[in-house]
Amino acid sequence: QVQLVESGGGLVQAGGSLRLSCAASGSIFSINAMGWYRQAPGKEREFVASISWRGGSTYIADAVKGRFIISRDNAKNKVYLQMNSLKPEDTAVYYCVTTRSVTMRKDLVDYWGQGTQVTVSS
Repeated sequence: QVQLVESGGGLVQAGGSLRLSCAASGSIFSINAMGWYRQAPGKEREFVASISWRGGSTYIADAVKGRFIISRDNAKNKVYLQMNSLKPEDTAVYYCVTTRSVTMRKDLVDYWGQGTQVTVSS
């Protein structure tokens, strides 16, 4: 079992920045990659970003490329999502996720955090 606790969400004006954090505990050895999904009201949950736990390779969704940066701190078992130039359409609940797979496809996600709300006002 892996437990995930997100923090850092909140309300920000368009153009602003937020930094999300996710702390992992439990069976950390099983994690191959960590990342973030988000779900906006009335929409399906979508992939945002992922990072390989060992090699550090990153994947960023086109919708946020150039604005969001994912990073990790293996010593602290944490992953971060730095969100810059935020837009109202970034408003969503952001979920921290882990997978044992090489891909962060939704059906291959092993664990989900409880989610943290990000609201971007125009």
